[in-house]
Amino acid sequence: MADGGNRPDATPPARPLDAVDRDILRMLQADGRASIRSVAERVHVSRANAYARINRLIDDGVIRGFSARVDHERAGQGASAYITLKIVQNSWRTVREQLQALPGAAHIALVSGDFDVLLLVHTADNRTLRELVLTRLQSIPEVLSTRTLLVFEETDLDPAPGTGSSGIGSPGTDAEPDRPLT
Repeated sequence: MADGGNRPDATPPARPLDAVDRDILRMLQADGRASIRSVAERVHVSRANAYARINRLIDDGVIRGFSARVDHERAGQGASAYITLKIVQNSWRTVREQLQALPGAAHIALVSGDFDVLLLVHTADNRTLRELVLTRLQSIPEVLSTRTLLVFEETDLDPAPGTGSSGIGSPGTDAEPDRPLT
């Protein structure tokens, strides 16, 4: 096949998501700790159906994991920055591996435009950030240049608009989970 479909490491095509799947995803983005019972009730399916759908979304790689939203400043990471990098052509995989090993690296993206990579980091303070950029990043041979953009203030967007204090994922809406998702 010309498209490489016979490769054993090829990612299988994504199955289409229906409205219930998309509702489940919105709920879990807003509250990854939601119980199977609450998910089932809110999307109007049985617990078994909700459980099977969530497991299929995990198995298909649609849901890559569950995590907590962290206030980085309160967690001792008072300095955040977006760092743009220009890298040697065709070195993305090598650079990505090295960036993943950086302490405080939170997000890495290969992008188009005036630079090649956008990196989000959280560090304890500006001194640690300076050390990360000047010592760690600029010592990577494939990194041609960097530009650091300090974050003065940030706001996490609600992953499920309209789910504020009375909607999906609100504290107290499901005080007693009936079982873990996996």
